[in-house]
Amino acid sequence: MQVEFEISVLPIPPTGPAGRPPEGAVRELRGRAAAVTGAGSGIGRALSVRLAREGVRLALADLDGDALAETERALGPGAAAVTQVTDVGDEQSVQAFADRAFAALGEVHLLFNNAGVYMGGRTWTRPAADFEWTLRVNLWGILHGVRAFVPRMIEQGGEGHIVNTCSVAGLFVGPGAAPYTVSKWAAFAATLSLAQELALENSPLRVSALCPGGVQTRIHESERGRPAGLATEPGEDSAFMGEMIAQTVAGGIPVEKVVEDVLSAVREERFLVLTHPEYAPGLAEQAEALAAGRLPGMPDFEMRE
Repeated sequence: MQVEFEISVLPIPPTGPAGRPPEGAVRELRGRAAAVTGAGSGIGRALSVRLAREGVRLALADLDGDALAETERALGPGAAAVTQVTDVGDEQSVQAFADRAFAALGEVHLLFNNAGVYMGGRTWTRPAADFEWTLRVNLWGILHGVRAFVPRMIEQGGEGHIVNTCSVAGLFVGPGAAPYTVSKWAAFAATLSLAQELALENSPLRVSALCPGGVQTRIHESERGRPAGLATEPGEDSAFMGEMIAQTVAGGIPVEKVVEDVLSAVREERFLVLTHPEYAPGLAEQAEALAAGRLPGMPDFEMRE
């Protein structure tokens, strides 16, 4: 007997108790508690400063203790925050951070899995260690954060929001940045899986995938935090892409703009957070190409004034 399967997109059940959507939006920030990884610089630092200004109690993590201390000083007087040096690629390190966060704050309503690194190069030229490193931080950093925090967020009850920093590189493939792109597509898939699973559980927890384009951060300096055991020699292709990402960062949008986008998405319960809306049409074009069995077009990397 031949069995045929039809694959279609099923809508997420919108109903909660009494047929109403479960209340999940975190519309009021004051008095909430948040955990932020990658808080030592860039988006993580700007987000931490803004949350402190909004009256949010904070648990902040970063691999760089000095950078984390700078962020803590930037929070200003009266901010309620605890910090912990954390390697997001290490499960026990993230579990220890979660323990500290819940012990200090009592509860966590907002989780920002934000830590990330960049490495360029072709799929067949870069050593396995490059892929291992980017996956360790960009994918496993998110998975460890989810596994350490989300069960406790579910248990505490009430609304909450998880924001995972993916990338526009998790939506489109740019040739020559394989270690980074592979890890960010995996990060986006993990985030989408989490969002759908929580929705099917009728959970009041919401999820967003933050997919920034060029932003003024230090991601082009990611090597500063690379473990010695995963160090590799730069190649011509990775060096070229390193220069490209440095130019992209230099011409990128301010981190404060990203923070505004993120907090708006939390309040509005938006899943996809695109910092550059001009990328949106490309998603439809890519889906159309794939549906027709075609190779999707490649991003335009030409630098423009």
